[in-house]
Amino acid sequence: MAIPPVRPKQKSLSGLAQITENLYLGNARAASDSAAVKRHSITCIIHATEHNKHSTVARSEVEHVHVAVVDSPATPLIDHFDAVADKIHCVAEQSGRTLVHCNAGVSRSSTLCLAYLMKYRDMSLFEAHRLVKACRPLIRPNSGFWEQLIDYERRLRGINTVTMIKSSVGEVPDLYEQEVKDML
Repeated sequence: MAIPPVRPKQKSLSGLAQITENLYLGNARAASDSAAVKRHSITCIIHATEHNKHSTVARSEVEHVHVAVVDSPATPLIDHFDAVADKIHCVAEQSGRTLVHCNAGVSRSSTLCLAYLMKYRDMSLFEAHRLVKACRPLIRPNSGFWEQLIDYERRLRGINTVTMIKSSVGEVPDLYEQEVKDML
């Protein structure tokens, strides 16, 4: 049975965006904002960044997990989907809250949040994207991450709710088809 996500009170374009009662998504600046981390009772920060530059939030106050990845379509981010989803779930089971971030909070971190929602919230990729986009409108996983998410959904659910299509700007998920047409 799917656990319904908590709807955020407000959308966030730059700071922390609440995705569920235990999951937040943001950028590197938000992850370094000790006051915001404390205000939202974040107990674990997952840094999806190339270099091991943790936020300035003290390690004694918050657990830090580094996922060393670059924002490139060739990066095998799928190799981290289960471990990150499991960590977010474990933190939530202990009544903690996790913040997942990358540099801008657009591609790597949003991809990891989508994988978590599919695995532990019994959401399709389409549903997970709709929720995360509603909470943080600027998310946009790169094309390689989309392909990996589509593969992950097929492994988890045996179906796909999103497919890649050819467009004038290259391959994009069908969710972006109208947006690409509007750009032309």
